[in-house]
Amino acid sequence: MSHIPYSHQNIDDDDIAAVTAVLRSEYLTQGPMVAQFEETFARRVGARHAVAMANATAALHVACLALGVTAGSRVWTSPNSFLASANCVLYCGGDIDFVDIDPVTRNMSVAALRAKLERAAGRGELPQVVIPVDFAGLPCDLREMRELADKYGFALLEDASHATGASYQGQPVGSDYADATAFSFHAVKIVTTAEGGVVTTRDAALAKRLRLLRSHGMTREPEDLQHEVEGPWVYEQQLLGYNYRLTDLQAALGWSQLKRLDALHAARVALADRYDMLLRDLPLLLPARVPDRVSAWHLYVVEIDGARTACRRATLFDALRRARIGANVHYIPIHTQPYYASLGFKRGDFPAAERYYARAITLPLFPAMTGEQQDFVVRTLTAALR
Repeated sequence: MSHIPYSHQNIDDDDIAAVTAVLRSEYLTQGPMVAQFEETFARRVGARHAVAMANATAALHVACLALGVTAGSRVWTSPNSFLASANCVLYCGGDIDFVDIDPVTRNMSVAALRAKLERAAGRGELPQVVIPVDFAGLPCDLREMRELADKYGFALLEDASHATGASYQGQPVGSDYADATAFSFHAVKIVTTAEGGVVTTRDAALAKRLRLLRSHGMTREPEDLQHEVEGPWVYEQQLLGYNYRLTDLQAALGWSQLKRLDALHAARVALADRYDMLLRDLPLLLPARVPDRVSAWHLYVVEIDGARTACRRATLFDALRRARIGANVHYIPIHTQPYYASLGFKRGDFPAAERYYARAITLPLFPAMTGEQQDFVVRTLTAALR
């Protein structure tokens, strides 16, 4: 069996044609395709505004800034995520903290969030922003989190980097509940622009601020200029922004990919369903199925059930890698990283995230994965576990 990656981009002739058309046009960077991609994505997820960014880390950073995160701001996120979910706060000078995960969904625990908010309210230390993460593509408990946000007065910034195509209570992720939602279009994500991200929001003023911040804090819009307009060349920097713009080349790829989102998602769902069936008798804890939401299935992560097998995660990982299966691990809890230890965090602070990590392993899943490849992964798993 040839190498099976844990994930892989899905590019077809229409994608190549869309990018080629931009290469032959007048614009490579800041042309009409970015706006077209934004409009298409906003319609697809039912959002009023979509603001494209160079990558999802930039999307999270700018969203934090737009929501008012600054020096001394308190922001909470999940320890079970990629580093960017926490780093984006530090870029703004804010203070980061974490809320432990639910051991079943692996997302931020509503019970832990509620308890932490009650304690923080008593000390006068409530967060300004909370960043729940839709881990592996499964939406968080957004309705309950929105209720807590309204009660305690914080903004909700949903990190949906894994969740393009996911839905919650019958509505696409990115359409409701959160004040802003950040998506990723990295090469291994459900839809790709090679590198890229987007922030969706219902708030027109917030969207306007996002657009300023992604492009040096600069505007050319006549109605927004503060000084007298000397001519059509005039621009003004009104905020300290960044060069976080997506290019027309990338937007063309994303726009083309969005046409196939339903098909790409359906392929992932079918593979996840088949994994559930093939792995049901093995000593593994499988990903959660929650009735009121549909995962995007960016990742398929299992946990070794120590009550039913003595197999260690390292042993299983090595067996898969020796078989040329691109197993991976998502994620090392952020608070255990050396940099975060220097901020005062330590092992044991968020035990549910640490227990999950100690036994987690990510299996290959991508739309072009064949049944033969999936069967080989399962056979290799079975042999190693037994």
